[in-house]
Amino acid sequence: MKHVNIIPLLIAALAFLAVTASANDRYTEAMQKNIEIVYKGKSVEEIQAAVNAFERIGDAEKSKWEPFYYASYGYLMVALRQNDPAGKDKHLDLALGVLKKASAVNPGESEIVALEGFIHMIRVSVDPASRGQQYSGLAMQTFGKAIGMNPENPRALALMAQMQYGTAQFFGSPTTEACGTLQKALEKFDSYTSENPLAPQWGRNMAEGMKEKCK
Repeated sequence: MKHVNIIPLLIAALAFLAVTASANDRYTEAMQKNIEIVYKGKSVEEIQAAVNAFERIGDAEKSKWEPFYYASYGYLMVALRQNDPAGKDKHLDLALGVLKKASAVNPGESEIVALEGFIHMIRVSVDPASRGQQYSGLAMQTFGKAIGMNPENPRALALMAQMQYGTAQFFGSPTTEACGTLQKALEKFDSYTSENPLAPQWGRNMAEGMKEKCK
């Protein structure tokens, strides 16, 4: 019987695993560096540079949803810093366009759907009088979908609470439902954990800020 020397095969397998682990480490490090920027960036230019990096990473890492998700989040942060409606709309369009790429990779991810609802919500603020009816309903529907996909998602709940509160104020209705949703969001933020080192972490400050309205 012919004996096969398995040592070279083992060495090759270990080398492959080492290369793969190294590539994953580089990916995670690059992502975390730019995530920090879109969370804490002080200028539009700084955030835009991170967005550009996310799009390059997404084009290279075709099986990952996170790069395009954070590119979308970055565009949304830039939109919030725009003073003119045209500038806001331009960056909201970019945010939605790149988010569709994330959704194409992972259509079942609740975080992607919640961010889509956030984009619709900011559309309302550009021109509440003419857009409120269309985009408020669309935002509420999208947040509801995200919560249905993952009831543990604190960002989806916090954003839904914002929309419910704004709607109640507009119609002069009680804010009981909104404040109840906010309480759920805060509880989910307290218990939220994820094995994904790149999982979204934003939204807590927004929810905490809304607490004052519900006292």
